[in-house]
Amino acid sequence: MSRIVQKYGGTSVGDVERIKNVALRIKAFREEGHELVVVVSARSGVTNELIARAQAVCANPSEREMDQLLAIGEQETIALTAMALHGVGVDAVSYTGAQAGIFTDTVHTKAKIKTINAQPLEKDLKAGRVIIVAGFQGINEDGQITTLGRGGSDLTAIALAAALKADKCEIYTDVDGVYTADPRVVKTARKLDEISYDEMLELASSGSKVMQSRSVEFAAKYGVVFEVRSSFNHNPGTIVKQEVAYMEKVAVRGVAVDKDQAKVVVSNLPDQPGTAAKVFRALADASIIVDMIVQNVGHAGVANLTFTVPLTDTAKAKKSLEPVLAKLGGGQVAVSEGIAKLSVVGVGMKTHSGVAATLFQALADAGVNIEMISTSEIKISVIIDKARADEAARVAHAAFGLG
Repeated sequence: MSRIVQKYGGTSVGDVERIKNVALRIKAFREEGHELVVVVSARSGVTNELIARAQAVCANPSEREMDQLLAIGEQETIALTAMALHGVGVDAVSYTGAQAGIFTDTVHTKAKIKTINAQPLEKDLKAGRVIIVAGFQGINEDGQITTLGRGGSDLTAIALAAALKADKCEIYTDVDGVYTADPRVVKTARKLDEISYDEMLELASSGSKVMQSRSVEFAAKYGVVFEVRSSFNHNPGTIVKQEVAYMEKVAVRGVAVDKDQAKVVVSNLPDQPGTAAKVFRALADASIIVDMIVQNVGHAGVANLTFTVPLTDTAKAKKSLEPVLAKLGGGQVAVSEGIAKLSVVGVGMKTHSGVAATLFQALADAGVNIEMISTSEIKISVIIDKARADEAARVAHAAFGLG
């Protein structure tokens, strides 16, 4: 008997019929003799609906109350999934994140998992029950509900797989696996049989919607091998693990686009030691993740800083920088939301020359202007006009022969 952790995303449990289909799939696994812990997301659209309601009653709702509200989505799904399993003769029990022993830090809306006490789960597994756990949520040391941020259900599943020493972790979604690009945008994109943690992490952090970067990072840290599969068929998915056969043979493995980014320009800053540290300390204290950073050479005693942040954090970023600029005695903040980040990713970049030249030439030939550039050992990212993002993804995908 193997122990399996499965995660079903919002589209997989989008309505009553889909929840019933998930229950039948779980039943089939259970009848094969497996121990099952199933993590579910809120039904597709529910979280956005709850956010809209919150903003309708308060323009700037507190993060603590947002966690109280958003946790409802997953709690509805766990109860309905357990009921659907009861309806097909499977003994199942639902757990909130807190009941499942998922303890987090005290940051609301973007909490990090600190520990998991899996003893209650072990007890029900030993009794032969299927356990349904609410993804995306936990509890902090003060007994407050917290949520894990975007893609938090994936993180819940992988963290539980590590804590329970599961034999297998399966992430069920609405696509067959990880593709060389978003198949809805790039029609020639193809599914990958396997991909390394490093490549998956870079794709996730670059806008690939299949997995969230924190989840992949956690899997790499604890050696959790997982498979991304579709809940709408029984096709093999994409296995994500430490090392894969191709590694350095292929320069580029995938293309990703992130349209949920904004560019922040802080201009006329005093050109002196410690200025950048103060700016980014304020952003860090506000729990804002900064991605690409460019600082120009100072001139006439002033300098400019340009960086990107998540689109949803622009107002928070401006607010957190106001007191810093006041203390520094100068500086202005301007935000540009009409941008996108295009990235090409591949472990083979380490040993292949000309990757940057190929990308830049392909974009130039298509008339796509580059605003910012960032590179790492296995990724090149550029900031471009959001309106040209899909076209640029197709151009880059073709330039590297990924179709």
